[in-house]
Amino acid sequence: MDESSGGGGRRIDPAVVARRVENRRNGLGLSEEALASHAGMSPRYLAHLLESGPDFDPGGFLRIATALELTYRQLVEEPEDAPAEHGEPLVLRRLSVPECWNRIGTHGVGRIALPVQPGPSVFPVHYAVDDRTVVYRTTPDGPAAPVQGAVVSFQADHTDDRLQQGWSVLVTGPAEWIGDPAESRALTEQHAGQPWVGGDRNQWVRIRPESVSGRRVGPG
Repeated sequence: MDESSGGGGRRIDPAVVARRVENRRNGLGLSEEALASHAGMSPRYLAHLLESGPDFDPGGFLRIATALELTYRQLVEEPEDAPAEHGEPLVLRRLSVPECWNRIGTHGVGRIALPVQPGPSVFPVHYAVDDRTVVYRTTPDGPAAPVQGAVVSFQADHTDDRLQQGWSVLVTGPAEWIGDPAESRALTEQHAGQPWVGGDRNQWVRIRPESVSGRRVGPG
């Protein structure tokens, strides 16, 4: 089984963290759907995080911890090894839609989650924002290539080095391959200075948001 790094360079089994999340969630009387909603992610993405472990998305585990009224260390480390933490408690706040777009900016690195079974496949991608849609480039047979019209999830986030504050934005909606050569050329010229993986076989994909949500974690 894969392991992920916890605090102090320790190795943490994702299954241990997943059990801790489940026990705490049950103790608080939260369903999986309610926990995912409080943490600002889809239930399928929550399941993927718990399977992958804290190394995959530390910011996601920070939001899960805050939704469970725990610190990050309390969630990802063994209770007897976690040092006592003091100071102002962290608060999980919703971001408005304009705040979400402001946070993700014009371009960056995010994650695309494709709806495959048993579910979902998540891959890092370079992205750009184009008229309140998210675009990225990939090869038609690449791992981040969506089925035309499939509803996908896109997430971008940022967490500080000490995991004391951060934000996350989740965009969901249908993905479409851009087949119009003029539109593809315009996007390529507009975003020529950004890194794109895949070389000459790259094609543009556009995600048209049906929902945009975000959370910010920080001291209250």
